[in-house]
Amino acid sequence: MKIFLLGGTKDSTNIIEFIKKNYEAYILTTTTTEYGAKLARECGSDDTIARPLLKDEIIEIILDGEFDILIDATHPFAEHITQTSATIAKELKIPYIRFERPITNLENIDTSRIHYVNSFVEAGKLIASEFSEGNVLHFAGANTMEDVLKYVSCERFYPRILKVPSSLEKCEELNVDPNHIIPMTGAASAEENIELIEKYDASVMITKESGEIGGVIDKIDAANKKDIAVIMIQRPVIKEVDKKDMASNLDELDYKLKKLFLKK
Repeated sequence: MKIFLLGGTKDSTNIIEFIKKNYEAYILTTTTTEYGAKLARECGSDDTIARPLLKDEIIEIILDGEFDILIDATHPFAEHITQTSATIAKELKIPYIRFERPITNLENIDTSRIHYVNSFVEAGKLIASEFSEGNVLHFAGANTMEDVLKYVSCERFYPRILKVPSSLEKCEELNVDPNHIIPMTGAASAEENIELIEKYDASVMITKESGEIGGVIDKIDAANKKDIAVIMIQRPVIKEVDKKDMASNLDELDYKLKKLFLKK
């Protein structure tokens, strides 16, 4: 089976390892960065493309490569590419799986410091009105900074980002102080988050509801221990994706792939 995998997440590298261990399959993984592509290759992806792709490019690659299935394992907040991939699969009439990590289970977590919003614009407005003192830790990626900085001063703003050219250019465009940039190499532990809160005298952190694999619980734990607020952006609901095409763990993915293999 030839698999076209939209990746760039920890989920996608787990999927590559799982499929390579359990199936005879060729995997082409696309990511937006060379760093993501490097991780995909290390996990066993047969080939990679390390740049954002337009809809027409994806269609051309799938048709030319005669791919059997499209798996979207991009971030839960990568709304545009998920909309695009679901639409492509329908147009090309090829099997489609949207792999999306489950929402974080906060049943036994103190959530009293969490403020839920639906967008980064809302996050910025909330900080401006409710958290005017102290600094802001932005744990939500470089591409989401602009909406927050419409309402929050750069002097208070400390983003944790991958130190790749595109992210650093974005910081420069938005006048983010280079000394405020916190290098990111993966999800931080609660202890590392506590150190950042203390080091930068933060009164609030911004995060996405990106699931346990995205380190959400460790962020909340750190915020609780240092008594600071968490502004959590809730996941977008993507109407183009049919629930029957979704998998939230490797067992569900395995079940769907086995059904496809049995058809052949």
